[in-house]
Amino acid sequence: QNPKTYAIVKQLLAEGNAGELQKYFGSRMEFGTAGLRAAMGAGISHMNDLTIIQTTQGFCRYLEKNFSDLKKRGVVIGFDARAHLSSGGSSKRFARLAANTFISQGVPVYLFSDIIPTPFVPYTVTHLKLCAGIMVTASHNPKQDNGYKVYWENGAQIISPHDKGISQAIEENQEPWPQAWDDKLIDSSPLLHDPYAMVNKEYFKDIQKQCFYRNINKETNLKFVHTSVHGVGHKFVQLAFKAFDLSPPFAVPEQKDPDPDFPTVKYPNPEEGKGVLTLSFALAEKDGARIILANDPDADRLAVAEKQESGEWKVFSGNELGALLGWWIFTCWKNNSRDARAIKDVYMLSSTVSSKILRAIALKEGFHFEETLTGFKWMGNRAKQLMDQGKAVLFAFEEAIGYMCCPAVLDKDGVSAAVITAEMASFLATRNLSLSQQLKAVYDEYGFHITKASYFICHDPKVIQQLFDNLRNFDGKNTYPKSCGRFKVSGIRDLTTGYDSSQPDQKAILPTSKSSQMITFTFANGGVATMRTSGTEPKIKYYSELCAPPGNSDVEQLKKELDELVNALEKHFFQPEKNKLQRKTE
Repeated sequence: QNPKTYAIVKQLLAEGNAGELQKYFGSRMEFGTAGLRAAMGAGISHMNDLTIIQTTQGFCRYLEKNFSDLKKRGVVIGFDARAHLSSGGSSKRFARLAANTFISQGVPVYLFSDIIPTPFVPYTVTHLKLCAGIMVTASHNPKQDNGYKVYWENGAQIISPHDKGISQAIEENQEPWPQAWDDKLIDSSPLLHDPYAMVNKEYFKDIQKQCFYRNINKETNLKFVHTSVHGVGHKFVQLAFKAFDLSPPFAVPEQKDPDPDFPTVKYPNPEEGKGVLTLSFALAEKDGARIILANDPDADRLAVAEKQESGEWKVFSGNELGALLGWWIFTCWKNNSRDARAIKDVYMLSSTVSSKILRAIALKEGFHFEETLTGFKWMGNRAKQLMDQGKAVLFAFEEAIGYMCCPAVLDKDGVSAAVITAEMASFLATRNLSLSQQLKAVYDEYGFHITKASYFICHDPKVIQQLFDNLRNFDGKNTYPKSCGRFKVSGIRDLTTGYDSSQPDQKAILPTSKSSQMITFTFANGGVATMRTSGTEPKIKYYSELCAPPGNSDVEQLKKELDELVNALEKHFFQPEKNKLQRKTE
């Protein structure tokens, strides 16, 4: 019943454009553990009013099956600022249609009345003890995309088998229910609640538990620039700074207000390097700020840059900021812990493709470190399990600039990460240390961890499948590579098939998934490299790391060795020319 998508389809029918119709209606969007992520537009392969109604109907039925008290507890729904003029789709519209679906079945809905950062949804699930949460966002994807992210009652993103159960329920509930399209009905419903004011108060109260140096924050002369890259982050980072008694950061004026066209950047993703930060650098130079904090559009990720003595800007990788935040959060815990024995119940987590720096810190300091599969859904669920056993999970991170610094949110949170980074920088400034100098001190103490990650773009699933099949049948059937150029392979772990050469029974410990590709190679020189497919983008990603024991300070030699290993990986395992892969361009 959306006149815009209806008109698009009618036009294609009139033109007899079978090719485009096949694209729109050939296959339904797949609902996975990341929920939905696709372009907005007409047809069942896109995000639009109809597919949102169908998805929510399925999700509602699945929740009814799993929770006898769904009608008492309810769900929370949030949205970002994305909008798509030509199809009439927007995050707000989709959120209202989803709310309408639940309310029509007598389920209370806590629908935010305005845009929010993604972490506010898992926060609300936990805080109000709700059955589930939905966030309508496509995070840092291109502007035409949108997404539908789902949280379970434990405050973490869903993991299997919920994705399969929800997917099945969507298949069974495709006919829109009566009044499914009429979202105005919710405005007069007693089942509609707005958690905006309450969460804005309680969240900032909760993150203050991670504020340890209020006096330094009040006095610091350090200046910060913040950009929300045309997304939702501006207001919330300003409030977080206020909660920590820090002077507000300078906001990049051209990027501080939400704009679904993301007009000043090619990709609205701070992970893509310096291009996204051009305006931030200019403002920092003008206002004499030394540190830049950049959120992605839904404010669940954080990139940080610092001006060096040389006048150059250093953009920290996700692994480097993970090392700094891990060191900082542990140090703050240690300085404030009354009981030396409590360390046996302290945990930190990171994903298997992230740097192992937390493992090195944990070994030396005596707390626990665990690795999980890639993605915060795994870290959030594991953190909740540990917390339920009475453990303290201080910190979790992934190299894709995602950080969980505060146990009130069991997902990555770019708002709390931004203000905690600002407090850390302010504290270090009183010791005449920069973030870069402290990072070197962390590596000096716990061993250098040099990492390098990138990706190739590939739009053909057959080519991707072939590439990974070749790696599994490298020297004849069912044989993995024994070397990569001059680098000898000493171990293989394949989380698609469940094979791990380092285990006595050759079975991997981490859960395996046949639906995504992921192989990790360990090399005789101590290097580790993982190749995997992305769940939300047409990319084959790789991650590599070389670790040295404390005391080995020949960093340049380590970097050179890792560069050569990565070049060999690209040349022999990716074969970009043969497979027609498109390189990441800065």
